[in-house]
Amino acid sequence: MPAATATRTIVSLLKLRIGTAIAASALAGVAVTSGAPPAWWQQAGLALAVLGAAGAAGAFNHYYERDLDRLMRRTRDRPFASGLLAPGPWWPAAFAVLLILSLVMAVAAGGPLAALFVFLGAFVYGIVYTVWLKRRSVWNIVVGGLSGSFAVLAGAAAVDPVPQPVPVTLAIVLFLWTPPHFWSLAAARGEDYVRAGIPMLPVIAPPRAWTLAILAHTAALAAISLLPLGFGMGALYGLGAASGGLFFLWKSWRLWREPTPANAMANFRASLLQLCLLVAGALLDGLAPT
Repeated sequence: MPAATATRTIVSLLKLRIGTAIAASALAGVAVTSGAPPAWWQQAGLALAVLGAAGAAGAFNHYYERDLDRLMRRTRDRPFASGLLAPGPWWPAAFAVLLILSLVMAVAAGGPLAALFVFLGAFVYGIVYTVWLKRRSVWNIVVGGLSGSFAVLAGAAAVDPVPQPVPVTLAIVLFLWTPPHFWSLAAARGEDYVRAGIPMLPVIAPPRAWTLAILAHTAALAAISLLPLGFGMGALYGLGAASGGLFFLWKSWRLWREPTPANAMANFRASLLQLCLLVAGALLDGLAPT
């Protein structure tokens, strides 16, 4: 396999793009938690542990859902769905080894509690969401939203094992962020989800219902993301949270007014921008001199 193809395959298989965002969320959890932060190498190790655990869960998702992925235009070129990688029992074993190594790194870098949160994030995505809920329940992505929240809590636990208001608030925001993010994608690519028989909300509910659900989630997360300003977060965080939240809310309102695939995809992109601005604001605020 050529090097370029191998690189693309690894990036796709381990879902490294979303994994990078999850690892950044863990670092944001470190940045917003009061206390002496871990050394830079410990923070780097924790980020790599989160990335590895998320990658193991993402790769298992590719393997387990290869039959569904073949039915969807968006996913039919994934490594297992396309036939680039042949299924076999050693693949899940390899993903389990990657998860175990990531958890060992998480213990060394952030402590047992941080490692527990890293494990819970991978478990919720790999087992609760992928195996248990995705094919069976409209609540699939609502419960699956917990997986991203655990990354923030892992970062916070590496600083202080006692829960603090700001990282807990950010974890709630991540939990609320996941459903409108994926519902918007499902609305934009509705034919794919119908063909695969995945009961995402926009596929089984009328537009007035699922657009209102997206708008309500977005309004709640935008408002809650500002609460850390009352607990000492500064202007850089406020700028990221407010600008990203307002833009996401505007796009969600437009989707509610006009539920078209184009507006759904625009809202999906707005959710990505909102997450980037929120995490960047938290990281920059944590680095700013006090």
